[in-house]
Amino acid sequence: MPLLNTIATPYAEALIQVAEARKETDIVAEQAKGVLAVLLSSPELRAALASPVLEPAAKKAALATLFNDQVTPSLQNLLKLLADRQRLPMLDAVLGRFLELYRELRNITLAKVTSAAVLSEKQQAELNKKVQTIAGSKAVEFDLVVDPSLIGGFIVSMGSQVIDASLSGQVRRLGLALAQVS
Repeated sequence: MPLLNTIATPYAEALIQVAEARKETDIVAEQAKGVLAVLLSSPELRAALASPVLEPAAKKAALATLFNDQVTPSLQNLLKLLADRQRLPMLDAVLGRFLELYRELRNITLAKVTSAAVLSEKQQAELNKKVQTIAGSKAVEFDLVVDPSLIGGFIVSMGSQVIDASLSGQVRRLGLALAQVS
């Protein structure tokens, strides 16, 4: 992954600089999330963008049809540049790196929350306050995942920090404690 990051980072940094200069960084970040969601939900699109058979002009036309009405000129230019340079297979890495840089710039913590059931708005708001306090950041962005095997509760991962408040985690810790006693 380091090689992919070394290639993706200059494009991501350029996009953030252009977006900042045009004062549209927050909008571009939201649009980048949307483009990423489309890419991740469509293996066919990813395969087409990675295909060496399709000409860059055809890829640019497809991207223009899909996204031109929905993204700023800054993001449109990035898509065109990546197509011209045959770098579209790493579009998801570039957008992911852009979002990392955006979060650093805005002091936003990304927290992956895995819960046993879907969290309500109230639960998310309460968790948001607690994670904000723990992380010491201005804002928190959640990546919510439901995993019924947790039985109950949730696990919050922020970088290298993990908070396991799940029932399965408590059972595991109890088992470890009992094993040490005997």
